[in-house]
Amino acid sequence: MPVLTPSNTVYTHPVAKVMISIPDKLLERLDTRARANGETRSGLLQRLAVQEIEREKAQERKDLEALLDQIGTLDLGGNAAQLIREDRNSH
Repeated sequence: MPVLTPSNTVYTHPVAKVMISIPDKLLERLDTRARANGETRSGLLQRLAVQEIEREKAQERKDLEALLDQIGTLDLGGNAAQLIREDRNSH
């Protein structure tokens, strides 16, 4: 069950606490943005980290789909099932 804190950050157990180094100017910008969004600093950093990871996953899916599309346009001289059978039987 989520644990509500006095701020608007919701924790589910277990939660790791980490120490990171951030330049003062960047920290000021993060705090300003968090306040403007009604978030805690931790909440903002968590949200940004999730967004970045999801963006990377979406790009990986897009790249994989593009590769599959390229494979689909190849003329392999036969159907895929037949080629797999031939390859399997050749070993």
